[in-house]
Amino acid sequence: MDRHKRKKIEYGDFQTPIDLAREVCSVIARTGWRPSSIIEPTCGMGAFVRAVLDVFPNALQILGCEINPLYVAQAKNIAMEHASPVPVEIRQSNFFLTNWSEIVGSLKKPILVIGNPPWVTNSELGSLGSNNVPVKSNLDNFRGIDALTGKSNFDISEWMIRKSLEWLNEKDGMLAMLCKTATARKILLHAWQNDLTIGSASIHRIDAQKHFKAAVDACLLLVRLIPEGSEKQCLVYNSLGSLQSGSILGFRDGMLLADVHCYEKWKDLVGTGYKGWRSGIKHDCSKVFELRHDDGKLVNGLRESVDVEPEALFPLLKSSDVAARVPPRRWLVVPQRRMGENPNHLEIDAPKTWEYLTAHARFLDNRKSSIYKKRPPFSIFGVGPYSFAPWKVAISGLYKRLEFVRVQHFQNRPVVLDDTCYFFPCQSENECNVLHELVMSEPAREFWSAFIFWDTKRPITAQILNLLDLGLLARVLGKNSDVVRTLVEQQVVEYTEGSQQRLLFTKCTADCGSERVANRIPCSRSMGLNMMNGTHGDDGWQ
Repeated sequence: MDRHKRKKIEYGDFQTPIDLAREVCSVIARTGWRPSSIIEPTCGMGAFVRAVLDVFPNALQILGCEINPLYVAQAKNIAMEHASPVPVEIRQSNFFLTNWSEIVGSLKKPILVIGNPPWVTNSELGSLGSNNVPVKSNLDNFRGIDALTGKSNFDISEWMIRKSLEWLNEKDGMLAMLCKTATARKILLHAWQNDLTIGSASIHRIDAQKHFKAAVDACLLLVRLIPEGSEKQCLVYNSLGSLQSGSILGFRDGMLLADVHCYEKWKDLVGTGYKGWRSGIKHDCSKVFELRHDDGKLVNGLRESVDVEPEALFPLLKSSDVAARVPPRRWLVVPQRRMGENPNHLEIDAPKTWEYLTAHARFLDNRKSSIYKKRPPFSIFGVGPYSFAPWKVAISGLYKRLEFVRVQHFQNRPVVLDDTCYFFPCQSENECNVLHELVMSEPAREFWSAFIFWDTKRPITAQILNLLDLGLLARVLGKNSDVVRTLVEQQVVEYTEGSQQRLLFTKCTADCGSERVANRIPCSRSMGLNMMNGTHGDDGWQ
């Protein structure tokens, strides 16, 4: 990587075009609010400095800060060429080493903090060995699997904008920042969870491809702060020029919502603690684990002919298959039947499979995800008895629509799904049909629409799907039946296998009383739940 490109990545260098900077200032001006003091913490070449001088000629002072000395010189030239009576100061400074609280405290109010912070993540900067980062890299102190699988990764702009909001908290001010739309929502969630004094908020989508040649969903985040502010919702506009909002996102009952109106309409259907919906199997090595039929032979992604025991093979559906509603075109080598099981049993139970995996150990050992560290060789994730249910209702997590499909066994083998899909296991065709009817109903789809942000990479998740209480939904639809009750039981208890599950659930009823079952309250004894640490055993049942 050449030095220029490295620096561009390191500093998230997407310079704001002057036309876009003026549009942003015009959106602020349309609100009728006018700043006395204006700060741009990362002013770059000075596009926003020039724009605020044009749009807010009555401001009392403007401060721009920038780490790149060449950009500082250009921004100073822009301020001098404008010949405005407004005092403009351009400083060379590092955002992370600047005492912003002291600076903001010295400015006349109301204060506008405006700009376009770096569009680069902390992990990208770490890979470059950059020091241009905040002190902490795990922004929300994620632990365990969440930290390992990437939830602790964040845009540097997110950290910067959070800090900017904190400077303005309990003051008369406004924040106007260009950022990724997903970043804007994280910032709002953080602000709402921490009761920052927000008077109003709005998101205005921009065309990042047009302005920055970046294929991301981006926006202007506009947040008005006032001393007694307590607003917990945000208007979403389709463009900077839109005068009518397209939707309202917000914060209710401790949850970030994509559509406040849908939530208010169907919030009585919310369930808690359910695990009926599962993600598919995660293996991260398709060249070894996924096989295809070619001229009567099984072939892997390395174009090698493969001979393994049929018991270790299961027909596989991926997101594209689920979305296209096509039968399985691949087979998956599954070395485990549940989480925590050591695949070394294959050496005796399925020696050809063991030999095949051992011969390709170098590929499996090179899987990048940290979740495989200190795990037995050939380990996979997202596998359990539920993976092998004969019937399933499934949905792709990647495709932008709430379309569920029925999945039945294939060539006398239960179909498994990959980790980009989500599914609910069923023991019979009747269960599968009833569940499919429930989840394709209008109330179900509107309910989930309250939580789904369609612009994200994976808009649908098991966490979102498990928010819907199937029993309450069935009651709304007038669909109560023995089959529905079985599905409701499956939401409440850990899935094992058919009759064993129902036996354990019946035992729970006898021990804990019918009221718990009628109200769909899970029993900690039958679920194997350790109430002290909130964990389940690998088997689901203890």
